[in-house]
Amino acid sequence: MPDQSPPAPDLFTWEFAADPYPAYAWLREHAPVHRTKLPSGVDAWLVTRYADARQTLADTRLSKNPAHHDEPAHAKGRTGIPGERQADLMTHLLNIDPPDHTRLRRLVSKAFTPRRVAEFAPRVQELTDDLIDRFTTSGSGTADLIHDFAFPLPIYAICDLLGVPREDQDDFRDWAGMMIRHGGGPRGGVARSVKKMRGYLAELIHRKRMELPAEPVPGEDLISGLIRASDHGAHLTENEAAAMAFILLFAGFETTVNLIGNGTYALLTHPEQRRRLQRALAEGDRALLETGVEELLRYDGPVELATWRFATEPVFIGGQRIEAGDPVLVVLAAADRDPERFADPDTLDLGRRDNQHLGYGHGIHYCLGAPLARLEGQTALATLLTRLPDLRLAVDPAELRWRGGLIMRGLRTLPVEFSPPRSGQT
Repeated sequence: MPDQSPPAPDLFTWEFAADPYPAYAWLREHAPVHRTKLPSGVDAWLVTRYADARQTLADTRLSKNPAHHDEPAHAKGRTGIPGERQADLMTHLLNIDPPDHTRLRRLVSKAFTPRRVAEFAPRVQELTDDLIDRFTTSGSGTADLIHDFAFPLPIYAICDLLGVPREDQDDFRDWAGMMIRHGGGPRGGVARSVKKMRGYLAELIHRKRMELPAEPVPGEDLISGLIRASDHGAHLTENEAAAMAFILLFAGFETTVNLIGNGTYALLTHPEQRRRLQRALAEGDRALLETGVEELLRYDGPVELATWRFATEPVFIGGQRIEAGDPVLVVLAAADRDPERFADPDTLDLGRRDNQHLGYGHGIHYCLGAPLARLEGQTALATLLTRLPDLRLAVDPAELRWRGGLIMRGLRTLPVEFSPPRSGQT
């Protein structure tokens, strides 16, 4: 019998970026482990079913080290962050395996413990209120929630954690803005921004080393902690410290930008769920906020595809043989809508309980900053919905554009309208 299945959908077009979920549903059903040519020219395997995705994320035969990529000449250097090779920033958590990964992760994990994140909560609330104050006091009753809110909040938060002086944080905001444009800025702009950030981090690490007190102080910033580790037998080189600071900044802000942006958009386009959350917040019940943020991570999360993995030997995923040296990309967005794992997966339900989504990964590479991202997401959404109860989209959803790029999923802009607060109202 001839194959009666519909033709394979086009991937990585602008139409696909706006709503990739129908294409992912086709792949889950007809080609769950699918080889495709990416826009960069690299051939890679896409894994789309939940069970396969979870297995793949934890499989030690799949390395994070790009040295295992059997890459042809035309694909050289196209599997990571633009500019990280030239800036000598490759030795970070997204590019290494145990035992180096274990050693480096242990050094920074203490900065993201629940206790440390809880201590940081007042600062996140302060940043959130300050940013809302800025765009509400103009009197226009309009804002771009990406530019005015979702983007600067995690930038300033992660800069505070790292120990970037306040007077330098706007430079970081500029560099980070260029890095997430994914081709929307001037040619080579991402690599130049990475190089500038690398130079600044090297200088900051040197300056902090010169000024480091003999003993740790309460609330010591993360860069000082990395320096202290490298100076006291933990075998952290200065280059590793710079690469670590870089990836914590890079991975720690764009995911949260998209969590806040995508989450707000989902709430504004699902008014019943939005009102449900507002009622709970008004009653002082934060349980729905906590399950709600997890559901927003599942429903339309900030990371569409997990970062690169490379087979170190032939492996089978979902019955498909993957050859040694082949790149593998786990499609988190597809796995988290798998009907074999989630009931009514295309329905947004803020009270969903059985929700072991893969939005922050799985296994030893599970997102280190997940507790901080959850705090920022919960604080941002709760404060927006409480302070701006009539927040609404200012454009038709069809007019919104999603940023290009392979790994992340996020809006370019999110124009909104609201009733400006009355004089003296906060």
